[in-house]
Amino acid sequence: MDPLVTREWLAVRLEEPRLRVVDCRFRLGDPAAGRAAYAAGHIPGAVFLDLDEDLSSPPGAEGPAGRGPIGGRHPLPDLATFAAAARRAGIGSGTTVVAYDDAMSGGAARLWWLLRHWGFENAAVLDGGLSSWDGPLRAGAEPDPPPHGDFAPDEGQARTDDLISAEQIVADIDRAPAARELLVLDARAPERFSGRHEPVDPVAGHIPGSRNLPLATAFPAPAELLHDDGRTLVASCGSGVSATALVLSLAAAGREDVKLYAGSWSDWVGRGLAAATGEAGE
Repeated sequence: MDPLVTREWLAVRLEEPRLRVVDCRFRLGDPAAGRAAYAAGHIPGAVFLDLDEDLSSPPGAEGPAGRGPIGGRHPLPDLATFAAAARRAGIGSGTTVVAYDDAMSGGAARLWWLLRHWGFENAAVLDGGLSSWDGPLRAGAEPDPPPHGDFAPDEGQARTDDLISAEQIVADIDRAPAARELLVLDARAPERFSGRHEPVDPVAGHIPGSRNLPLATAFPAPAELLHDDGRTLVASCGSGVSATALVLSLAAAGREDVKLYAGSWSDWVGRGLAAATGEAGE
């Protein structure tokens, strides 16, 4: 299944009994905003999954000097939590999943990435998010929610090639520049990447050597990133949510080998690792 589907694709299939539409809207700093937006109006038939409760685990222990949690602000959810949420959304064998958020903000891509990570390939994201949808919306609860699904992967079904650790990134930075094998792409806004403004994390800046690819400019993916230059692409952001949208954008353009740094900047600074500043990676 293509990683992105159009509003036209979704509109003609909305009544199909095995289709599962999932609303993944969220707003950083306001945990109740996504559920409130769903109640105010959602695509008919959609089920809501919460970024903090269903698609993430609680932050872990604080790193040195109180600079943030090891694992970041939105660690990947444990399998039991995620599988239960997916079943509650009706996801299981024989179903097709289409997730959406506001405007490709990362919540829908997070669900897409998690499903793919656990071996469920029949999932996509609505291109453009809810802002692209010109069909009807339904307020309140769904009168006829889908039956629970049977999504129940085990640990052996997880991909082993789609994640990268802080330790692996540090080891690559320690190589001579010409020998580096990774290119870290940072989805945060330019003012956060450069260190000019940091409203969320306790340290400003970016991972040394990384490149800024703001989420607002990531769809479609830049052409120069689609050709293999010998380096592995790594997606990062503030806490690992918007980064999944970079993975999605590149997968939609044909690069399905991008790795996710799940903890992203919030994990990096929580570990007390080096920060660079300025417009470009050092």
